[in-house]
Amino acid sequence: MHNNSFILTISFKILKAHHLIKNYYRKQGVKMTFEHFALNVSKPVEMSKWYVENCEMKLVKSMDKYPFTRFLTDKAGKVMMEIYSNTTARIPEYEKQNPLEFHFALTVDDPVKIKDKLISAGATFEEEIKMDDGSHLIMLRDPFGIPLQLCKRGKPMI
Repeated sequence: MHNNSFILTISFKILKAHHLIKNYYRKQGVKMTFEHFALNVSKPVEMSKWYVENCEMKLVKSMDKYPFTRFLTDKAGKVMMEIYSNTTARIPEYEKQNPLEFHFALTVDDPVKIKDKLISAGATFEEEIKMDDGSHLIMLRDPFGIPLQLCKRGKPMI
């Protein structure tokens, strides 16, 4: 019983410290949320057009000169992707990478229907997984070699 009491006391102190820190940052006006992820790609103009036309993304900002940066958001405006072609850095060979090294995922209601639509628009099929929790995942590659996963979760995670 003594060990359980000790663990409970330590757990309570950690929880209290977490709340104190959280409240401190809240009072300081510190707020962090995900803003964007960025990819250095060879064809940002063509890639952004493909995602707008085929994945319900919205172009929110673009540069018409080098490095041709494009900012795209999902249809809910919650996640933003920045793509550009900056030759001062290496452009990864996404088409040679295992999708487990890097991929991004879109939530969809009908993965098979969207898979067929995207394949007809130039994507290629990698794999399909149906999980015990009811999730249905389909991994594709966009026409530019970027791994793109279609997700229908058995129980939504966000």
